[in-house]
Amino acid sequence: MLESGGAHQICTVNPEFINEAARNPCFAEVLAQADLCTPDGIGVLLAARYLGTPLRGRVTGVRLTHRLAQLAAERGYRLFLLGAAPGVAEEAAAVLRATYAGLTIVGCVAGSPAPRHEPFLQQVIRSARPDILLVAYGHPKQDLWVARNQPILQVPVAVGVGGVFDYLAGRVPFAPAWIRQIGLEWLYRLVSQPRRWRRIVDAVPYFCWRVVSTAY
Repeated sequence: MLESGGAHQICTVNPEFINEAARNPCFAEVLAQADLCTPDGIGVLLAARYLGTPLRGRVTGVRLTHRLAQLAAERGYRLFLLGAAPGVAEEAAAVLRATYAGLTIVGCVAGSPAPRHEPFLQQVIRSARPDILLVAYGHPKQDLWVARNQPILQVPVAVGVGGVFDYLAGRVPFAPAWIRQIGLEWLYRLVSQPRRWRRIVDAVPYFCWRVVSTAY
């Protein structure tokens, strides 16, 4: 995408994205128009297999961010981190710089997804001239934000990365590797962050019901 020119959008789709798209036509249109949607969530892989359209594999937001940072360090691309709570993007940037020698990060701003803040953020981002923009406002805000602003920003690649900055900064713990391998991250998150129970219900039983009802 970086070499092909133009302004591109990547969406990291998990079951919550799919449920939200069913309720939100604007969000559904953003996903449909995105240049690339990656399957972020074991539920998406299982649903695709069940519906007869198996996918090659899972690409989490964290994994995608690391890969983009690696490519940026190797090829001289410039990164900009937007979103999360104040200070979190800077902490995430420090981790990425320590991991990938020579990585150039040209901006870290918490900002806000509210439309009234867009002119200021557009000015800041355009002045920094990033090649890759990582936006961590959570869905659907981050993806709608990118869709609204990319025509003006014209960043080669813009990606909504959800809570990735919090994970990189150590603000939110990763599930143990064996739990991730068997696809029970949702259960780990429910136990470690009980306040997420509404999101878990949306991402697991409700999504399963939607998949089964779609098949019939």
